[in-house]
Amino acid sequence: MSTDCVVCVDFGSTFTKAALVDLGSGALLATASHPTTLPDERGDGDVLDGYDACVAALAEQDPRASDADVLACSSAGGGLRIAVVGNEELVTAEAGRRVALSSGGKVVLVLHGGLDTDKLAALREAAPDVVLLVGGTDGGNAEVLEGDATFLSRVPWTGPVVVAGNVESQPLVADLLTASGTPHVLADNVVPRIGVLAPDCARRAIREIFLSHVIGGKHLSSRADARGRTFTAMVRGATPDVVLTGVELLARGLDDEHPGAGDVVVVDVGGATTDVHSVVELDPETASVDGQGLAREVVATTPVTRTVEGDLGMRWSALSTVEAAGLDDLHDAAVRRRTAPDLLPDACPDPAAEREADLAIAAAACRIALERHAGRSKVVVSPEGRVVERSGKDLREVDLLVGSGGVLRHGGPDAVRRVLAPATGDAFEGGWQLPRDPAVVVDHDYVLAAAGLLTDEHPVAAHRLVRRLVPPGSRGDR
Repeated sequence: MSTDCVVCVDFGSTFTKAALVDLGSGALLATASHPTTLPDERGDGDVLDGYDACVAALAEQDPRASDADVLACSSAGGGLRIAVVGNEELVTAEAGRRVALSSGGKVVLVLHGGLDTDKLAALREAAPDVVLLVGGTDGGNAEVLEGDATFLSRVPWTGPVVVAGNVESQPLVADLLTASGTPHVLADNVVPRIGVLAPDCARRAIREIFLSHVIGGKHLSSRADARGRTFTAMVRGATPDVVLTGVELLARGLDDEHPGAGDVVVVDVGGATTDVHSVVELDPETASVDGQGLAREVVATTPVTRTVEGDLGMRWSALSTVEAAGLDDLHDAAVRRRTAPDLLPDACPDPAAEREADLAIAAAACRIALERHAGRSKVVVSPEGRVVERSGKDLREVDLLVGSGGVLRHGGPDAVRRVLAPATGDAFEGGWQLPRDPAVVVDHDYVLAAAGLLTDEHPVAAHRLVRRLVPPGSRGDR
């Protein structure tokens, strides 16, 4: 077995991507990709078929890939689907939604105000992999959280539940779920008090549920690889969660000898969604003493944030993207992409026009996704005079903007100029607090996922790998 390198694999919804990384230097030794191979309706096929093809391609570049250890993440088979059940729409339910997103999940439903038969029907239709049950500040309202747990225990609900509400109610909730045979994990309250969002413990609990209940439950694989490793044994987390870990490492580093790049934003433009990950030091005026962000908002902004825009994308969501951006001249191009998600510009009658359309749609998705992720500022008149009021997450001082996604990785030199650069600058209508003057790069080799996988067991190698994204001479290159 080769112990000086490791294979990092992302089982994606469309492509399985693999990288061979040297554990000493953090060097990227080889890369490969293959369409993700999901079982068909008859159960034929296995997600490891595409993985085997990737490992074979890596081994052609470096024979050590054949017997190296494997670390993997997955969003195959629909990824991690989370339903949030909370008290109030604007407080605990919203807090739960934000935590679910930062945990690498796709939020398929948010319910509030107490479960009933109609909401149960909606919950079943959404078919979540995990239910995140929240509600009440610590020592505050217990009625809805305990009522929801009672309702789920009587149904009973058989899927896994993460309980992250009022800590004083959790013993009763745990007893109810245990008695009904509902698998569950307890976590710290995501809203211990108004104005504070504490996501870390719940994020770890969701990861635990994903690994213990969700991965195997999707039945994506029924065999082992050539060395006897199963799909469930390889996977360490949901891909978006792992990528966010890589973004945190890029931004914060490990220590003085392994520094971070400063404030970082990553925009991943996909076929169906556009994801934005950010790690930004908060304004001390709005940061709480415990570092979780006590803000003017009832649900605070956190330093580490992920948002998913399900209506912005290059293929399945192309039409809603051009409609949101008001790009009427791209309507027909968007329809072609929604109708044929496997469209490749070079295989079309007019490749240049299709490449141009791809860049324009990507630029729109990137800009709108960043606007939704960021906050905005406006001038208001108060008894003290004119005051600039800010809401959301201020990205103006971001040091590094990283682009990801096929359109950027394969878009050539124009990709940064056409897609990412227009979302930066110092003057935006509407007061959007977008990055003013960041260094702008593309994650061509998809190292953020690999770095996130390596962080726990091989942090120095992970740091060396992710530093590839820091341009020489930039503010983060110190």
